[in-house]
Amino acid sequence: MFGRERLGAGDWAVMALGVLFALIGVVLTIGGGWLIAVGGSWYYLLAGLGLIGTGALLFVRRMEAFWLYLLVFVLTVIWALVEVGLNGWALVPRVFAPFVLLLLVIAAIPVLAPARNRWVTPWSGRISGKPLMLAGFGGAAVFALVAGVAVAAANRPDPAGPMPEAGFGEADPANPLQVGADWPAYGGTYGAQRYSPLTQISRDNVGDLQRVWEFNTGDIPEKFGAETTPLKVGDTLYLCSAMNQLFALDAASGLEKWSYDPGVTEDSVPYTAACRGVVYYADPDATPASATAPTAAPLRASTVPSTAAAARPCAARIIQGTLDGRLIAVDARTGAPCADFGNGGQVDIKQGMGEPIPGMVSITSPPVVIQGVIVTGHQVLDGQYRAAPSGVIQGFDVITGELRWAWDMGRPGETGLPPEGETYTEGTPNMWTIATGDEALGLVYLPMGNSAGDYYSSDRADYENEYATALVALDVNTGQPAWRFQTVYMDVWDYDLGSQATLIDFPTSGGVVPAIVLPSKQGDIYVLNRRTGQLITPVEERAVPQGGVEPDQRTATQPFSLFHSLAKPDLTERDMWGMSPIDQMICRIQYRQASYEGIYTPPTADRRWIQYPGYNGGSDWGGIAIDPYRGVIIANYNDTPNYNRLVPREEANARGWFPRGDPRSAETSPRGGNLSAEGAGDPQWGLPYAIDVNAGWRMPFTNLLCKQPPYGGIRAIDLRTGRTIWDRVFGTARKNGPFNIPSMMPINIGTPNNGGSVITASGLIFIAAATDDLIRAIDIETGETVWQDALPAGGQSNPMIYEQGGRQYLVIMTGGHHFMETPAGDQVIAYALPDRAAG
Repeated sequence: MFGRERLGAGDWAVMALGVLFALIGVVLTIGGGWLIAVGGSWYYLLAGLGLIGTGALLFVRRMEAFWLYLLVFVLTVIWALVEVGLNGWALVPRVFAPFVLLLLVIAAIPVLAPARNRWVTPWSGRISGKPLMLAGFGGAAVFALVAGVAVAAANRPDPAGPMPEAGFGEADPANPLQVGADWPAYGGTYGAQRYSPLTQISRDNVGDLQRVWEFNTGDIPEKFGAETTPLKVGDTLYLCSAMNQLFALDAASGLEKWSYDPGVTEDSVPYTAACRGVVYYADPDATPASATAPTAAPLRASTVPSTAAAARPCAARIIQGTLDGRLIAVDARTGAPCADFGNGGQVDIKQGMGEPIPGMVSITSPPVVIQGVIVTGHQVLDGQYRAAPSGVIQGFDVITGELRWAWDMGRPGETGLPPEGETYTEGTPNMWTIATGDEALGLVYLPMGNSAGDYYSSDRADYENEYATALVALDVNTGQPAWRFQTVYMDVWDYDLGSQATLIDFPTSGGVVPAIVLPSKQGDIYVLNRRTGQLITPVEERAVPQGGVEPDQRTATQPFSLFHSLAKPDLTERDMWGMSPIDQMICRIQYRQASYEGIYTPPTADRRWIQYPGYNGGSDWGGIAIDPYRGVIIANYNDTPNYNRLVPREEANARGWFPRGDPRSAETSPRGGNLSAEGAGDPQWGLPYAIDVNAGWRMPFTNLLCKQPPYGGIRAIDLRTGRTIWDRVFGTARKNGPFNIPSMMPINIGTPNNGGSVITASGLIFIAAATDDLIRAIDIETGETVWQDALPAGGQSNPMIYEQGGRQYLVIMTGGHHFMETPAGDQVIAYALPDRAAG
């Protein structure tokens, strides 16, 4: 009855496979029990027991191993379909790895066949090859059916809704700068619609786009992330590099005309070496009126000095803010410093701030010039000191560099430098992003950040709570607030306003209203009267979670836009993801262990809390684009959570989390000099807690995110109603994968994205931003990608459009970004149609 066999290589392989199954089963059983204990799914425990049984049967090479695992697999597929239906990405960790194990069991069948000599028992039974083949093919068919339908479902876009009727309004009626042949400001104009009236590149010929020139800035710092959008005025492009070198390029050829290096050193780099753009200003006293008046032609020129006026030094000037807190003004024609501006062409905005540690005060976004006043905010390095340098907003004379005013919310009514021996109020909210200006109204619109110490609020003054995370309109002549609109009360989630707001004339039942459109990181879009700050579109106060480490600080409600929101439904355990059932199970355990009651879950110290959306948005510094004639908003957005914990001071000190400038802050400690994510070990010195942010909520080994895809999208919105016209997953998996290994799969996974878009009158949206290193043209009516090109580095910047010599150009800076983990670069790349097509 019993016989003994000699074990061959196949037998040993199957026995090893049995050990593997058993080990996986043990992990799933232990983890599954843990998950059940914290209130989660029973599947992992049951599947683990099934794998242990399969492993034991494989080890003794019993045919029942196949049947048992086939049952486990079929039940897994049924469970997966019940949990998530045909959601393609949700099915991946539930079905793919189990299917691979099924293939391994099928491959072991010849060794399991009872006809071979081995320990054979009376109940072993016999099975013919044909039923085995049918069973194997059946399992494969089940997987193929599920996978095929799932992938199709994951990549099938929702149908686009109807477009609004054309003729919404005029493009930036409040601004003298006009976009068309030129691109004279960061957002096209100071109204920041990011819209071009050019039509040469269309849906019919965009496939013929080709690279026509490339320029290299020559600097790629360690903390790279240039984020630059060039300007174009006349026949010249103006731009800054990651380390604030200034360049003027020929608009047709990309050849350098001049450069200027202000000598910024790497110790001045805050979190990222970023220079998002520069400012072009032509002195109207040196410019004939005929040169400044906009024309009715489709290609509109901005303010350009006449040849005679341009001979005067700095009649037109380029102004930039630097990483070490200076304003630099150079001659737009030659690149020479403007001798009449400040001290030899520069102004130090840090006057009145004491002696800030290098990197604590940096200008990373272009200022705005309204009615002859340069208005600038600055980045204050997050998470270091509660007594950080002030977030004071300053206005300087654009010709002389003289301080016109300073808005220090802690010194109301005082508009000059502080008295000797004093400083501007420390730790106040700052504006690190891009302002918007209305030349006619004389107002500058500031998207404000948070107080220093983003995640703790108990020691904030009333004026900080009033202006933090608010859009503030300042009178450019006085520097005093005209109105404010706050998007978050008592913000402890780092939901500062990162997006530049956009000006538009908005039709209402009472007539056309000068409006401003404001996106937020939490996903809401608001429309306000830009004269008064009154809401045009409705907002609702909703109850939000309470508790956390400061229960008396949490407000009962927060404002939610009823016009439009990019926000997604609250996360559930079923939304957890991973490469396999094991890491998905771990993410489920983390979810169950964390504090999470939806958006605005209060910060906790005894356990992690889930922040969704995370601090990268919603919308971030890339902002939105608006087609004022079609009446369409284009908004790309992120869809990722953060996994956070407040760390008590004693524990943070034991971990070596000390602020920049502290001799105990090692270069290898989080945020003491390395490239770890913002908030990953920020000391918040001077507060009871440091902060530990797991940005994106990543698994430590695979680096995959715990939330299932998509992680980013792009959406078209009806500007009149807030209705979604279409919503598309944005970004492919080609440069993303487990263990940071690019998969090169052209599947739309929806990646995190930083950077914005530009719209043309021909109905095209141009955007890079995603982590797949592609630049795309998207049909504004359908959301379909109609052209794309692979970039040599990450495209985390806003593209721009202009015309030169009868030819339309698309230009983007590919600097990459260390936080987004895209490749570093220093290329400025121009695309155009072939000469014959352009002609």
